[in-house]
Amino acid sequence: MTQAVTADIAIISRITAVPAVLQVICETTGLRFAAVARVTDSSWTACAVLDTLGFGLQVGDELDVATTLCHEIRSTRQTIVIDKASTDEQYCHHRTPRLYRFESYISVPVLRTDGAFFGTICALDSNPTPLKGTAIQPMMESFARLLAIQIESEENAQCTERALEKERASAEVREQFIAVLGHDLRNPLFAITAGAELLTQRIQDDKQQAIARHILTCGLRATQLVRDMLDFARGRLGAGIPLNLEPCDDLRTALEHVASELQRVQPQRRITLEIGPVAGVLCDRERITQLLSNLIANALDHGDPLGEVKVRAALTDGSFILSVHNEGAPIAPQSLPLLFQPFSRPLSGTPREGLGLGLYIANQIALAHGGHIEVTSSSEAGTLFSFCLPLDRPATATTPPANS
Repeated sequence: MTQAVTADIAIISRITAVPAVLQVICETTGLRFAAVARVTDSSWTACAVLDTLGFGLQVGDELDVATTLCHEIRSTRQTIVIDKASTDEQYCHHRTPRLYRFESYISVPVLRTDGAFFGTICALDSNPTPLKGTAIQPMMESFARLLAIQIESEENAQCTERALEKERASAEVREQFIAVLGHDLRNPLFAITAGAELLTQRIQDDKQQAIARHILTCGLRATQLVRDMLDFARGRLGAGIPLNLEPCDDLRTALEHVASELQRVQPQRRITLEIGPVAGVLCDRERITQLLSNLIANALDHGDPLGEVKVRAALTDGSFILSVHNEGAPIAPQSLPLLFQPFSRPLSGTPREGLGLGLYIANQIALAHGGHIEVTSSSEAGTLFSFCLPLDRPATATTPPANS
């Protein structure tokens, strides 16, 4: 038996309607043997059997297809109906009825939905039975069409199951990659930035102080790049950006700390804050500060170098609103739809640092929380990114879709 035939037997065994179909055929016709057979150019194989005749065939048993009438059906794709083989003009001298000792017989072709031949649904008995001209033939042909649809459905389900298994295996590999990347890169980078920060506090020489600050700045940028890549991998390839939601009583302090860190890295820029009472917002504190950090970094990178960056946070109209405003050239209208796409770049010839993931990740964090980010930009009003988080949303965060 070939692997293909074995697979077809397994498919038929998973179609729960098949035993009932064979039962209906036997009860309707009075025939005591019925089967679904897989028929190839060299073999007849039983895929499902109902035998109260004692015919002796079981699932998986094979016959030489040349000794069966199904061999003819495979060629003609026409139903064969015999009431009494011993007196039938066409089959009275045929070797198959004598070989298998049957008088009454009916067999209909099972054609796949693409027209390919699968096999037959057949029934027989050692006693003659009036079958021709009755409703039995159209009934069995309807069963054959139904079976063909079920076979295709089961095959599609198996393909989907195999794809899911493959995806699960790939997901495990991706998760391992993310874990290794996080451990092998973030830990040494943390050591570098911590050491550089310690040096900036202890070194008195201006030249050495500048070198230490440069190391610190580069380390922080590399750390951010690794963090962005990890979040991109989780949000785009893995299970989504994870959140730890809880009421945040120190959100104001956390937001101020983010702005202070970025101000320290770029002391020549001016970052102003207007933060109202925001205690108790249900959110992931670390992710919200990451969102703010990405928005401020975007404003510092793309805004007017001489203009200030304004950060505002407040509870307004049942929502937590966190906004970052910068002055400078407005964002081109054709660029607005692309801002939150990964690896996006401004449509200009000016080289920019980074991977272009900051706004994408900020938006993914907003979506995971059940909120959203809006942006407006004009030459008169500057550019404003606003994160809006409804306070009455469900407590369970959702993972943003991978193509968001």
